[in-house]
Amino acid sequence: MNNINTQIQPFCQAFTIEDDEESEDEESKCCGVCGDQAKGYHFNALTCEGCKGFFRRAIKRSTPHQCPFLKKCIITKNNRRSCQACRFQKCQAIGMRKEMVMSEEKVLERRIKIKKRKMRAVSSQLSVQQEKMIEELLMAHRKTFDLDFSRFTGFRPMDRTIAPTSDLDQYMNDPLYITGFSAAAAEEMSYDFLLPSLSSSSSSSSSPSLYLYHDKEQSKESDEKIKFFTSLPHFSDLATYMIHDIIRFSKSLQVFRSLNMEDQITLLKGATFEIMQLRFNMVFNARTCMWDCGPISYYKDDVVRAGFQSVLVDTVVKFHQTLRNLGLQEEEYVIAQGISLFSPDRPGVQQRDLIDQQQESLALALKTYIDSKRSGPEKHLLFPKVLACLTEMRTMTEEYSKQVLQIQDIQPDDISPLIMEVISKDS
Repeated sequence: MNNINTQIQPFCQAFTIEDDEESEDEESKCCGVCGDQAKGYHFNALTCEGCKGFFRRAIKRSTPHQCPFLKKCIITKNNRRSCQACRFQKCQAIGMRKEMVMSEEKVLERRIKIKKRKMRAVSSQLSVQQEKMIEELLMAHRKTFDLDFSRFTGFRPMDRTIAPTSDLDQYMNDPLYITGFSAAAAEEMSYDFLLPSLSSSSSSSSSPSLYLYHDKEQSKESDEKIKFFTSLPHFSDLATYMIHDIIRFSKSLQVFRSLNMEDQITLLKGATFEIMQLRFNMVFNARTCMWDCGPISYYKDDVVRAGFQSVLVDTVVKFHQTLRNLGLQEEEYVIAQGISLFSPDRPGVQQRDLIDQQQESLALALKTYIDSKRSGPEKHLLFPKVLACLTEMRTMTEEYSKQVLQIQDIQPDDISPLIMEVISKDS
C-alpha cells in the first residue's frame, strides 16, 4: 500500500500543479474592471470589450459621472452598468490611461488607413476582365509558338564553316563592309577577300582554314555568288518562320483586329523583333548562353556567322541573361509581348488613344499578376525590371534594323522579303 501511495503521490502533485496553473491562466484572462472575460490589453490594462468601450466613451464625455451612493460600489459583470462613476474609477485604478484614447480625428485617420489596406488587398487580385485578357494572350501564344520548334522544317542548313569571331569582326570593320557591296561588284575590285574554306570541317568546334581569293577569271567561271555569311540563309529562314508566327499571334487578339490595317502594320513592324526576343528568351539557357530551339542549339558565334556585329550580339546575349534570370512565368512573358505590341508611340500610329489604353491595361494586368501570384520581397522590383527590359529592346531593334540593311547590301539573296518588309520604314 505504501508503495502504491508513493507512486501515486507525485502524479497527484503534478495534477494539482497543472490545475493551479490552469486556474491562474484563467484568472489572468479576466477583465480587471468587472471580471468578465478579457480579450486583450486596452489603454494599458487587461479588460473586456465592454469596459474598453465604456472607458473610451467616458473619456470623451463632457461632464463627469456621479456616484449615487458612497463612491465605493463593487463592480461586477452583472452590475457594471449600475454605477458609471465607480466603474470609471475602477478603470483608472487598474491602469487605464486616458491619453491613450485616440481623438475623433485619429480614429477617422485610422479607419481610412484600414480601408486603404483593404482596397490594396482587393486591387492585388486579378479582375475577371484581366483574367480574360491574360487567357486570350495565352491561347494566342500557345497556338503560335512551339517551344520544341517542331514546326520549323524545310529550312536551309546552317554552315558553321567560317572564320573565328575575331577574324570576322576584323573583316566587318573593313570600309568595304561599312559601305556595302555585292559579290558581283567585288569581282571588279583588285582587293583580296577573306573567304571560308569550303573543304574544311563544318563542325563548330573546329578552326576552319582561310584562303585568299586572287584569281578573278576563276571567280567569273562560278555561277554562285560569294557567300560571306554562311549561317545567314538558315537564320533568315528562322526569322521568317518566327515572323509568320508573330503575325498569327497578333491577328488572334480581338483588340488588334479591331484596329485599322495601317495601324496593324505599323505595330507589327515596331514590335516583331521585340516579341521575337521575348520568345527566344523562353528557350534561352542562362548557364550555357545558348538558345535551345528543339533539336538545334544556337550560340552567339552563330549569330556573328550570319553577319551581325558584336556590338549587337554581345548586347543581345547580355539582355537575354538579364531577362532570363528574372524567372518570368509564361503568363508574364505573354503580357510583356502584348505590352510591346500595343505601343502607342510607334511612328505613324493613328488610333493612338485606343492603343495607349490597351497598353495601360496590359501593364496594370502585369503588375497585378505579379502582386497576386508572386511571393517574397523580390516581387516588388520585378515589374519595373520587366519594363526596363522592354525599353532596352527598343535600342536593340534600331541596331538590328541597321545591321540587317548592311548585311542585305552584301548578301541580298539570303534575306527574305518578309524580313525586309518588317524593318522597312514605310508603312
